[in-house]
Amino acid sequence: MNVNPYVFYDGDCAEAFTFYSQCLGLPVEAMMRYGDTPGGSPVEASWDDKIMHACINIGESMLMASDAPPGNYHPPQGISVALQVDSVAEAESAYTKLSAGGEIHMPLEKTFWAERFGLFTDKFGIKWMVNCDPLDQGASS
Repeated sequence: MNVNPYVFYDGDCAEAFTFYSQCLGLPVEAMMRYGDTPGGSPVEASWDDKIMHACINIGESMLMASDAPPGNYHPPQGISVALQVDSVAEAESAYTKLSAGGEIHMPLEKTFWAERFGLFTDKFGIKWMVNCDPLDQGASS
């Protein structure tokens, strides 16, 4: 089994996934628009260029998303995308890049459970946690 987050955006999914791709150095695996739906778009024509489904593979997991159809978007609450990295350098890079333009809730720092851990909401309103396990568990600085 796998658990993969599926995030909904308020019309800026393409911008968000392009940003994540650049920040993480990973390709966007899928970016399907509502207007490309076989049999016709399930949303009003003004949303044909919005994203019906997007995906980025991150390790063995996927971050998936779409633009919520008009009138169906609700800001996410009570959930974060948790990004687990293997090194302090990866943690610092991902945290710095992904949090740019967003709101910092906890600076990336050493904690009693992690070599680095930090919390932020990105500029698209998505909450993230970046975690790097202690060095004695195989992570390196």
